[in-house]
Amino acid sequence: MAPHHLPFFLAPGSGVDPLMVVMGIFLVGTLLWVGTLYWKLHSLPERMAHKSQKLQFEFVAVLGIISLFTHMHIFWIAGLLLALIDIPDFGTPLRSIADSVEKIADATPGEEGEPAQPSPAPAGKPDAAREKEHSHA
Repeated sequence: MAPHHLPFFLAPGSGVDPLMVVMGIFLVGTLLWVGTLYWKLHSLPERMAHKSQKLQFEFVAVLGIISLFTHMHIFWIAGLLLALIDIPDFGTPLRSIADSVEKIADATPGEEGEPAQPSPAPAGKPDAAREKEHSHA
């Protein structure tokens, strides 16, 4: 009758609805944007731990994967807290102590297969008295 008087949101008689095409493109774009935002938010603890070179990086990554597959947010929160907390490095001082003790052990007289020779007893002290002193220490 009078198609030029119809509002813009009604489809013309040709069968193509331009508003539906625009809304479809908008929906696909929005889904891609929200998905990207979700992935960036989900990987936030892992990226934080990686940037600061944390020792617990692998543990944070595993917690992120577990939270992704189980949909339990407590794992993501635990990973975020671990990424924020700086766990002290106990390995380096202990390794240094172990190396020092190994150097001290190598510096003692005697070979590996034979026992170390006891030092001579100081003058004036009998062997029994010296053994008694060492047994209480």
